Amino acid sequence: MSSTPVTRPGHRWAGLGVLVLAVTLVAVDATVLSLAIPSITETLRPSGTQLLWIGDVYSFVLAGLLVSMGALSDRLGRKRVLLAGSVAFGAASLLAAYAPGPGWLVLARALLGVAGATIMPSTLSLIRTLFPDTRERATAIGVWGAGAAAGAALGPLVGGVLLEHFWWGSVFLLNLPVMVLLLALGGWLLPESRDPRPGRWDVLSVLLSMAGVIGAVYGVKEFAVHGPERWTTPLVFALGAVALVAFVRRQLRLETPLLDVRLFRNARFTAAVVSSLICLIGLSGVIFFMSQYLQLVRGYSPLHAGFAEMPAFVGSVAGGLLTARLVRRAGARRVLTASLFVMGLGIGVLGFVRVDSAYLLLGSSFLALGTAEGVVYTLSSDLVLGAAPADRTGAASAVSETAYELGAALGIALVGSIVTALYAGSLSVPAGVDPALAEQARQSLGGALESAAALPAGPAGQLLADANGAFVHGVTVAAWVAAALLLASAALARHLLRDRPDRTAASTVDTGTVDTAAAGTTAGTPQPADRPAPRSGAEPTRSPAHR
Repeated sequence: MSSTPVTRPGHRWAGLGVLVLAVTLVAVDATVLSLAIPSITETLRPSGTQLLWIGDVYSFVLAGLLVSMGALSDRLGRKRVLLAGSVAFGAASLLAAYAPGPGWLVLARALLGVAGATIMPSTLSLIRTLFPDTRERATAIGVWGAGAAAGAALGPLVGGVLLEHFWWGSVFLLNLPVMVLLLALGGWLLPESRDPRPGRWDVLSVLLSMAGVIGAVYGVKEFAVHGPERWTTPLVFALGAVALVAFVRRQLRLETPLLDVRLFRNARFTAAVVSSLICLIGLSGVIFFMSQYLQLVRGYSPLHAGFAEMPAFVGSVAGGLLTARLVRRAGARRVLTASLFVMGLGIGVLGFVRVDSAYLLLGSSFLALGTAEGVVYTLSSDLVLGAAPADRTGAASAVSETAYELGAALGIALVGSIVTALYAGSLSVPAGVDPALAEQARQSLGGALESAAALPAGPAGQLLADANGAFVHGVTVAAWVAAALLLASAALARHLLRDRPDRTAASTVDTGTVDTAAAGTTAGTPQPADRPAPRSGAEPTRSPAHR
């Protein structure tokens, strides 16, 4: 791996601070908009479908481009791509802040996704350059994971503080001073690294990966929203699936693939990617609508709602920082399985939420979700990074981030579609209400609030009570569906990481780590995945996540 070494410990950890700042900002941007949705609904008046696109187009585009941008950073230089993406992120933030209509805001969020895709893979792969020692790197990834998880949890609080004093566009202007700081410190503290033999940049692979991910996800989203009534929806999904199959087949034939799909033969790599995907499908959609629940149903101010979600922020930081210690004590298999199980229980608790539920129920659920998500995100990132060759860390890191962002996008789309469908189907509009107002009320809970404002006190109160009940019903059912997904993913992770010999056990990465997948082999001797292998003088130091 071609790189500029960073030898002084102070510079290494300061450089890590820059990377944490970058990934925290991108993560904040994925969730900061949740508390602004009511204000955006009132100001820009988007339709229900536009509202979902505003919420998840960022993650859709991010997921579609991460693999391509990760491979690009391997070729052009990870520091260079990171800094260029930071400039683009600031420009897109300006456009989003002053978007004159819902279409412009969807476009700006998509451009933010493009810029974010250049930032995320570079942050994780640069950690490997900064920290060649595996024990230091395990700690660094824990800090990095805590920053990413905390950013996602901190988004609603930051949004609440800003919305308390400014208009909804201020949540995007926050990015600008942070980007200036990132450019100044990143240019000084970060080393440059790239693949010394990058090979040919395969444009067709880039196009196939984008078309495959975006087409397949768009098809799933539109089917969930509209059902089979639109013939174009299954067509788009089929085209996306065909593009993904063609992408995989092409990668297997290329000498220097955009993504080495053979990495999925490694059980730990696969378990990490699948866990990231499923945990975010369950988490993101429920949290997206819980922010609306706190404001529109419970009547919290944006700031109050942000503080109500603080347990998730505290838990995610603690989970990321404790991951390495937990894995050293219990092993990657037990920690990953248990964390996914706790997430499932935490989301399942939200299935018992009612219009007037005590905050203790919500707070305990947020704390469990945040802590477990911080562990899952950090551990899965470490597993992915350890499985990849040193010169392909950008592309491998992008796979992990793609699963994370794809899960976030699918979560809002699928869970959001469940909430929207159940809300519209169970809402009872009082007799005599103007049909236009009734249709507006069925679009979203925000629309019901606007319709109620135009009605006399009696019908308005009845409409609001029915709308709140219908919305909460949708959220609780969606929470149970998400909980089932998380519990299933816990069982899958336990299966993938079970004790067994792995065909990839003979391969090594540049750190001297023997990639043992679930088997944990050392010098050819099988060891259980949940128990550290005995140390010997010839055994290389290993990251805790690989024990």
